[in-house]
Amino acid sequence: MATRRFFPPLRTLITTRSVTYMPRPGDGTPRPVTLIPGDGIGPLVTNAVEQVMEAMHAPVYFEKYEVHGDMKRVPLQVLDSIRKNKVCLKGGLKTPVGGGVSSLNVQLRKELDLYASLVNCFNLPGLPTRHENVDIVVVRENTEGEYSGLEHEVVPGVVESLKVMTKFCSERIAKYAFEYAYLNNRKKVTAVHKANIMKLADGLFLESCREVATKYPSIKYNEIIVDNCCMQLVSKPEQFDVMVTPNLYGNLVANTAAGIAGGTGVMPGGNVGAQHAVFEQGASAGNVGKEKIMKQKTANPVALLLSSAMMLRHLQFPSFADRLESAVKRVISEGKYRTKDLGGNSTTQEVVDAVIANLD
Repeated sequence: MATRRFFPPLRTLITTRSVTYMPRPGDGTPRPVTLIPGDGIGPLVTNAVEQVMEAMHAPVYFEKYEVHGDMKRVPLQVLDSIRKNKVCLKGGLKTPVGGGVSSLNVQLRKELDLYASLVNCFNLPGLPTRHENVDIVVVRENTEGEYSGLEHEVVPGVVESLKVMTKFCSERIAKYAFEYAYLNNRKKVTAVHKANIMKLADGLFLESCREVATKYPSIKYNEIIVDNCCMQLVSKPEQFDVMVTPNLYGNLVANTAAGIAGGTGVMPGGNVGAQHAVFEQGASAGNVGKEKIMKQKTANPVALLLSSAMMLRHLQFPSFADRLESAVKRVISEGKYRTKDLGGNSTTQEVVDAVIANLD
């Protein structure tokens, strides 16, 4: 009697097969990236990225420029470099409070038309937080509204700050948010607004979101007033998926969501337009100017490392991005090497060394 040959189930064969993609010829050519170390902890965390990229033999090389927040303008050669390379990685740039000095961060976004800011706020395995199942993407309009800095003194003692909203900018940020949700298998887009008070400006934003929503019937769309949004974020953040916001609200919402999911030190982000992209720490670098952190060299490099993984995907190097993300998540999960903001006492370099040791 012939023995029966055993064939493993088809499902087993499929799930054990490795995932690949077909690159175009020449895709492995090293790509230039403009690097702005920035102020405060910026040089520490950008150096962390440089070390990890070198250890991975990632196909990128950096063109480094010194830019500081107290400069009046972003130097022309820096803008030319970003226009040529189309991609930039930057540390935090300190923005002076008051005094009429404009933010170089805002300048960069306007000069390069980086109209979409994206911050991904999610729970990292092994990092305890008050809320679980948080995975929020905040898509923020980057070029107009209150945050664009259109201010002037009408007469001594009277300052006028302009909030300009346009159909063009509101529509394109809504399209970006829905397209992001569609491409990343997200289920819901929530528009954040204050149209109950700013009926014309935020009303125009909502009108644009509603029009775009009709073109994506598979994605649920809803709206929330920004003050209620903040309350819902701190009480039940897991209800949110993708959030699309005007400029100022997005800054507040992204930082709130980042705090809920583990802190600004671990949240990646970037700013993107039709031609260029600038990757940086996702939520405001609250410790950019803290002298103690700089002297002790205990800045958390995780946020910028995860942002650089986003950059690698943007450059179409997904396997390098996966390796970097997996190594960072492994280090966080093990819990042996964490900076003070995550409840540990490690230095920046100790975290970097641990990430490099965990690279596959």
